[in-house]
Amino acid sequence: MLPDRIYVAGHRGMVGSAVVRKLAALGTDPLVAERGELDLTNQADVRRFMQDARPDAVILAAAKVGGIQANNEFPASFIHENLAIQCNIIHEAYCAGVRRLLFLGSSCIYPRNAPQPMSEDALLTGLLEPTNEPYAIAKIAGIKMCESYNRQYGTDYRSIMPTNLYGQGDNFDTESSHVLPALMRRFHEATQTGRDEVVIWGSGKPKREFLHVDDMARASLFILGVEANILQAHTRPMLSHINVGCGSDVSIAELATLIARITGFTGEISFDTSRPDGTPRKLLDVSKLSAMGWHPQTTLEEGVRQTYEWYCANQHDLRGA
Repeated sequence: MLPDRIYVAGHRGMVGSAVVRKLAALGTDPLVAERGELDLTNQADVRRFMQDARPDAVILAAAKVGGIQANNEFPASFIHENLAIQCNIIHEAYCAGVRRLLFLGSSCIYPRNAPQPMSEDALLTGLLEPTNEPYAIAKIAGIKMCESYNRQYGTDYRSIMPTNLYGQGDNFDTESSHVLPALMRRFHEATQTGRDEVVIWGSGKPKREFLHVDDMARASLFILGVEANILQAHTRPMLSHINVGCGSDVSIAELATLIARITGFTGEISFDTSRPDGTPRKLLDVSKLSAMGWHPQTTLEEGVRQTYEWYCANQHDLRGA
């Protein structure tokens, strides 16, 4: 059962806004705070908010995120801002008496060469992918912070690690977006301008798993609401995080072909092998979540079509991105 007063940190982001939509559909009005009134990197601000709002639960969906290029160019920003947000929210939630919290991490917490599919116990067994190591370390710290507060203070702070997410509200910025929205924008603009070639970073061989953000919102509320004894039956106190994905992956070349078809691009797709590929494969083992009774509802093709429809309908608002 879901708690009554749920604070969604990061409600304007892709995941946070999807969670807010899902809560609204369930008849729940979540607590939110605009960036102008609450700076999540400022501990005093977060303390005042938590003490005043006194939520029953917190969903920590706020984070600084970006693709390979952004992670490479701004590593200090990624580790500093994410650590600050997590430390402030988790600690001040505890100080305000919040008993249940859900921390959203990322599949990049796992070693670059982790066995596929990546199970939860692969955490901290090898070296991380260098291109996003600072971000990954911040997310690992978030998991361990939740576990540490549970062990020391008896809280019920939970962590879920999503695979690559996409959907309504995604970031389509040419410099900082992830692979799926970046490709979607590139193919759309090529179609609109009549270009006969689209060049993609890397070899196209790496494989990625993709989950629609609406499915992520459903999974988030499922894990937040599940009884503690059920969750504990599938986890351990110092290995408590749960993977969230669809259980299948596609190569970047296959993804590009799908997006090209949906956007109407009929030209040539080529690959710039001088650019980095990133992790060779990132497929999550989602057997724990499946055993608990949750499964995604949106296929990749259906999700990409929905996302492209949303992108086309919101081009005016995204034009400056």
